[in-house]
Amino acid sequence: MIVVTGAAGFIGSYLSGCLNRAGYKNLVLVDDFGIEKKASNYENINCNLYIHRDAFIEWFSLQAEQVEAVFHLGARTDTSEQNEDIFNQLNLNYSKLVWHICSQYDIPLFYASSAATYGNGKQGYSDDESLLSMLEPLNPYARSKHRFDLWAISQQSSPSHWYGFKFFNVYGPNEYHKGRMASVVYHAFKQIEDRGSMSLFKSHREGWQDGEQRRDFIYVQDIASILLYFFQHRPANGIYNTGTGVARTFLDLAHAVFSAMQINPVIDFIDMPADIRLSYQYYTEAEVNKLRLAGYQEPFYTLEEGIKTYVSTYLQPHRWF
Repeated sequence: MIVVTGAAGFIGSYLSGCLNRAGYKNLVLVDDFGIEKKASNYENINCNLYIHRDAFIEWFSLQAEQVEAVFHLGARTDTSEQNEDIFNQLNLNYSKLVWHICSQYDIPLFYASSAATYGNGKQGYSDDESLLSMLEPLNPYARSKHRFDLWAISQQSSPSHWYGFKFFNVYGPNEYHKGRMASVVYHAFKQIEDRGSMSLFKSHREGWQDGEQRRDFIYVQDIASILLYFFQHRPANGIYNTGTGVARTFLDLAHAVFSAMQINPVIDFIDMPADIRLSYQYYTEAEVNKLRLAGYQEPFYTLEEGIKTYVSTYLQPHRWF
């Protein structure tokens, strides 16, 4: 069996569908499956079992010998949440329990880290593990991911194959339940559909013009392709950036959404919410040399290609799955 935690969420559900299409049907889907999650994300996935996240660790400790691999993508991802205890419980300590069982039974582990661990980027965006201790994440979510990365590389006991993936700005189908935490692409589409225009955050940092903040946006299909590659090829263990290696502006993104919808752009700028202003990343761009050296050579969707596919295939037809 292949375990996917966070299977009702964005990346977890998309990956589960990709695993099915690649011929893997023996999935165990783990999540809280709460009402805020879209059942359409996971109800059509071929799987052996649904398990609530609160029951998973006990189940895993009893059934580990039947598990082929674990994709641990479940996490609390609200970057505006300030309660460190929530992240310690759901992101850090829970992940340690998963690691320990994978180590005990030598089960390959593929887990989600985050580009948020890079903080304001003053230390760069290298996934060289010797530089991890220099990073300064800006919010409790990012700190929880960073602490687990640091803990993972310090372990004497580990699975023979383990990988942490620093996801950059992911967008694409199955994110519809995320509300405020959904991608800017999704929010842009909804705003344009509703009123014919869209809003971007003003810059609150000297030297940055409104809309010129830059991020490494990556289409979720590329994320799934990377995870499947590592599952099937098992390169060297460690932590890997999963971005495109190309930073683009939010204005680029906005124009790409308008173009995909065949609507003339109308963009206004609004104040950034105060609760995220101090921890907002103005620039991210993955260094992907390590990923390429691991053998992953597939081309990434450009921002325009990814947005056009997302809009035309999923958003405009209102295919909410």
